Amino acid sequence: MNNITEKVNSTVNERYFQINHKSGLNIFVIPKKHSTAFAIIGTNYGSMDRTFKTDSDADFITVPDGIAHFLEHKLFENEDGEDTFIRYARYGGNANAYTSFDKTAYLFSCTENFNENLKVLLDFVQAPYFTDASVQKEIGIIGQEIRMYDDNPGWQVFFNLLKALYIENPIQIDIAGTVESIAKITPEILYRCYNTFYNLNNMTLVVCGDVTSNQVLAVADKVLKNSKDINIERVPLDEPRQINEKHVTKNLEVAMPMITVGIKDKTPSQDIESLKRHAANEILLQMLFGNSSEFYTYAYNKRIITQNFSASAELGRNFAFVEIGGSTPDPDMLYSEIVDEINKKRILLFDKIDFERAKKVLYSSNLTSFDSTEDIANGFLRLHLLGGDLLDYPEIIASVSYEYACELFLDMYKEEYMASSIVFPNKK
Repeated sequence: MNNITEKVNSTVNERYFQINHKSGLNIFVIPKKHSTAFAIIGTNYGSMDRTFKTDSDADFITVPDGIAHFLEHKLFENEDGEDTFIRYARYGGNANAYTSFDKTAYLFSCTENFNENLKVLLDFVQAPYFTDASVQKEIGIIGQEIRMYDDNPGWQVFFNLLKALYIENPIQIDIAGTVESIAKITPEILYRCYNTFYNLNNMTLVVCGDVTSNQVLAVADKVLKNSKDINIERVPLDEPRQINEKHVTKNLEVAMPMITVGIKDKTPSQDIESLKRHAANEILLQMLFGNSSEFYTYAYNKRIITQNFSASAELGRNFAFVEIGGSTPDPDMLYSEIVDEINKKRILLFDKIDFERAKKVLYSSNLTSFDSTEDIANGFLRLHLLGGDLLDYPEIIASVSYEYACELFLDMYKEEYMASSIVFPNKK
């Protein structure tokens, strides 16, 4: 039996319908009178889910690194030999997919034939087809992709930062794995991971656009197969608060050095408190290092940062950190200036007017995201898998007080939790 409920948030003037589908799939429909409809289905499964068990397993199983990303690639192949992208093209759908640390998602946008495109999406994510030959072919393709990212400075500076920040958490492992790890992938292991994590009870569909809940439900009823709920147990993570390394460096083909400074937060719980902490971090970073901050003006005029300098807060299942950086002619000086700015604010703290201004900027930018069906659906899925709700997030931002932000700043923004990753130009 399908159960449909409606949620309305009059403050942001938005609403959605939630369908607890009889198949086990959780469906959210967000009506928007836009010409482009967007749909995304995500499974609560990413690159960090490498050791797990179900009730039918006697013990935990550890799978090769990179298998979630590998599975994402392989799912687009069908038993009849037709590529899923061709099926989308037939109905004017623009499709894509991605794997992150804690989720895998498949998506499409279209301006016509929404029902047909949704059927394609729901069809292929339920129809895995893996053979020895196709897996071996994909090992070669993804192996080339991995080697390409080995020389990508942006990718390397980021993952080296994660290796510096984290000790036990598999977030430090490249999402695609290594050439050696993916060589161990077989059809049997792929089916094992698929049957565990692509259970519809572990998945969420979000639709946004000029569509109705009944329209989505009609397609879902035709396509979705009933799925027995599976209890998935992940190996417990015991990530210490301290960092792994203070500084990591690498030489690559870059015109100018790149630096990313990270500050590690404690392991978050999947609740509203972790989202409030994340919102507070976004406000803090806007005050400290945003384009209108004193630091940005000073560092830009001193020519130790370029226009790609940025700061962002990251939150996922079992990880939270902030990263600050960009290209710079003098990474050591920039690192020192960032540390000095943080230590200065630890003594003086923040101006309350600056805090309220930064908070309003974050609140307004969050409301602006409701203008795009793609931003709405992506944001909704991300927050839902973290235990939150996109319609409630503006209120979470509003709930962050000056005192709360200062308390978080003093607890987290310490040198003992800071690390840096630098990419230098190759030596000639």
